Amino acid sequence: MNRSEARQLLESLTEGESLLRHARTVELVMEAMAKHFGEDEEKFAVTGLLHDADYEKYPDQHPNVIVEKLREQGEDEIAHAVAGHYTKWNVPRNSMLDKCIVAADELTGFIVASALIRPTKIEGLKAKSVLKKFKTASFAASVDREECRKGAEMLGWELRELIDFIIPVLEANKEELQLV
Repeated sequence: MNRSEARQLLESLTEGESLLRHARTVELVMEAMAKHFGEDEEKFAVTGLLHDADYEKYPDQHPNVIVEKLREQGEDEIAHAVAGHYTKWNVPRNSMLDKCIVAADELTGFIVASALIRPTKIEGLKAKSVLKKFKTASFAASVDREECRKGAEMLGWELRELIDFIIPVLEANKEELQLV
């Protein structure tokens, strides 16, 4: 599956601007992670784009609907990564793809939330500021902080290192992501 096909699938299941932006941010971070680790950039990007594709229309069945659609199209590796993009679902994370989607998902959303409350948005955002917000339970309360930590651990990184990796990816795409 290429990104164009993935985008069509995403848009057939998701209409909300916020969730579409989240999909795009995670797509970009996953692509950067693939490049960093010498992995398949297209596969990583598609995984990021589709990981929450069924959440809006099928929240009680998430991620089973998108996982089944991916399997029907022969995208078993992407389907497995999507099926395990939250550690509490107890899906084994064996590949770098499986680990990177966990590392990218929650933390990217948290960094976007951190940027949106700043006058300069993503520009000049530092890991120190994100980590300060991270300690405030009422800020972006739906973000699972433990999941963010586990994602960094899976990569063998400190949380600060992962934040430092994600911020420039978002900053490089700030206009498209409405982070200006």
